[in-house]
Amino acid sequence: MTPKIALSIAGSDPSGGAGIQADLKTFGALGVYGAAALAGLTVQNTQGVRAAVPVDPRLVRDQIVAVVDDLPVAATKLGMLSNAAVAGVVADLLEERRDDFGVVVLDPVMVATSGDRLLADDAVETVRTRLMRLADIVTPNLPEAAVLLGEAPAGDVDGLAAQATALVAAGARAALVKGGHMEGDELTDAFADASGVTLLSSPRIRTRNTHGTGCTLSSAIAACAALLGDTRASGVSLPAVEKARGYLFRAIASGADWRLSRTPDTGHGPVNHLVEKE
Repeated sequence: MTPKIALSIAGSDPSGGAGIQADLKTFGALGVYGAAALAGLTVQNTQGVRAAVPVDPRLVRDQIVAVVDDLPVAATKLGMLSNAAVAGVVADLLEERRDDFGVVVLDPVMVATSGDRLLADDAVETVRTRLMRLADIVTPNLPEAAVLLGEAPAGDVDGLAAQATALVAAGARAALVKGGHMEGDELTDAFADASGVTLLSSPRIRTRNTHGTGCTLSSAIAACAALLGDTRASGVSLPAVEKARGYLFRAIASGADWRLSRTPDTGHGPVNHLVEKE
């Protein structure tokens, strides 16, 4: 028996709520074997990011090659890629060995939940012009979608849908633009691909514990795509996105009342990645 395998190429969060740590927890919770290549190191906790340092691009490449040389990867999640050199190495490898990465989920991590910047300006163009075209789905939040498109952030659901559609027109195979930054009792995301746009909504959970939600959702999409048998030929399916959103909703609800920090009334705590399956 060979379990489905998902690979995360992203940064590290020593407090365990985001990045590689969140990705591996998510893979395990959803029943997928997780592998990981570190692209950056951060010094952060629930209160914010204190420092971020990129990993040497050659070491990033060597980690990834070591995994895909050995493991049949069904899905790959790209997260915090630090700078243009690291992002470029990842793009080079995808171009050279695209079949070895399965479906690719690009989470264009630019800013942490705390507001701290995690992607150097020189890397944005690499994400926009190379990685977005190599991925099967890109999952930006509102500010990230605005940067990728060179527009102001969407202010309503119609704008959300329009920007998801615009990302597909700009070269993304599919896009999930996340509406968590908008106000209201309902949280709406917009999924777009060549067939059109679909709005996905769920009740908003009022909690401070939202650290790592973007990392968690993108890794959940990778895991669910692997489990549902999505391939490069099919792309990432809407059912995989819906299943991943359901997992994140349960993870947020399960950890909504957690008070893990010494100062839980400031900052942003994590979600409960190990919430029970449906």
